[in-house]
Amino acid sequence: MDLEARSLLPNVKAVLLAKLREYKSDLNNLKSEVKRIASGNLNPAARDELLESGMADALTASADQRSRLMTTTERLNQSSDRIKDSRRTMLETEELGVSILQDLHSQRQSLLHANNTLHGVDDNIGKSKRILTNMSRRMSRNKWIVGIIISLLIIAIIVILYFKLAK
Repeated sequence: MDLEARSLLPNVKAVLLAKLREYKSDLNNLKSEVKRIASGNLNPAARDELLESGMADALTASADQRSRLMTTTERLNQSSDRIKDSRRTMLETEELGVSILQDLHSQRQSLLHANNTLHGVDDNIGKSKRILTNMSRRMSRNKWIVGIIISLLIIAIIVILYFKLAK
């Protein structure tokens, strides 16, 4: 850490080196205290008292940590259940969307087929209209021709009667 702190910018370097010196002095103090305790300078009664109070604190801390751990585990399980429910809902929604898209595709195909059929019918109606128009013209023309033929026959009969009666 000392080497890393020395390689930084000067304004950051001074702050980090001061903290590093403080940490080193704390470490040395703790080491000396551990040596003093390990050497046995404390009397056995004081040592037992310290261990018992430490155990009580450890048990209290352990129970507290255990309750927090249980609470956290329960929250984690609830979150997992919600995620599973959300995933199931998402999959159901996706299946529904796919189903809707398939229905829309089949409806589109039906509409395209109906459109093509309608265009075919429209073409056939146009042809039928032309044929009927031509038939109407021919019928009209045939009426005129029959009328002219009848008129000519009537004129011919009148002329023949006139010549036969006139003789």
